[in-house]
Amino acid sequence: MTGTVDNELGGLRALLLDADDTLVPSEVPAFEASAEVTNRLLAAAGIDRRVTGEELRSEFTGKNFRTTARELAAAAGVEVPDLETWVAEEKRAVTGHLSAVLRPDPEVFEVLRAVSSRLELAAVSSSALARLDGSFRAAGLADLLPPARRFSAEDSLPTPTSKPDPAVYLHACRELGIEPAEGLAVEDSVSGATSAVRAGCPTVGIVAFVPEAEQADRRRRLEDAGAFAVVGTWRELGDLLLPALREGVVG
Repeated sequence: MTGTVDNELGGLRALLLDADDTLVPSEVPAFEASAEVTNRLLAAAGIDRRVTGEELRSEFTGKNFRTTARELAAAAGVEVPDLETWVAEEKRAVTGHLSAVLRPDPEVFEVLRAVSSRLELAAVSSSALARLDGSFRAAGLADLLPPARRFSAEDSLPTPTSKPDPAVYLHACRELGIEPAEGLAVEDSVSGATSAVRAGCPTVGIVAFVPEAEQADRRRRLEDAGAFAVVGTWRELGDLLLPALREGVVG
């Protein structure tokens, strides 16, 4: 390990994990389900635009539905009618779809189980807690990331927000009783990495579930956002962390 990486990993107490396309390959199916609800919302608001799941993924990865709806409405010069009803409907549709399609990934589970012996694991996401619960149950991660260690920018804060706002990372650190510098964030999106870096958390980018054609650009943008390293797979993340755990650099 390089001295730079050793410096970033020293003194860690927790691993702060984004959920969508970091822990679980959920972005594509989630945006597919979200697009149907989004298009009904756009029609109800009188906005002459329709979106595909891929368009939403390209434009709004790392942001929650509340922020997406507001930004789409603002671009059309209108306000979202009955936003909270639409937020609840999108949450129901996406949670149900992810619960049905996600499956356990042995590599993710293996690395998390190994790391959990030395670092506390927590999920730090823009997504709703119900969505995290459905995703983690389907992916076999519910026991490693129990409800008390799940933090949602949508549900865990007094006022809902979304990454790149650092509020959810700052909240997670307070609840875990750690300083931001003691929590290593793992993020796939630029908005997520920006959120973690702004909060003061050392940050690793991961592109394991990013479409292959987008990985080179995403790596570059994650580095620009402040990630001190970017890994291509969960095995690479384990190779980064586990030697430091064994050597006593981490934890």
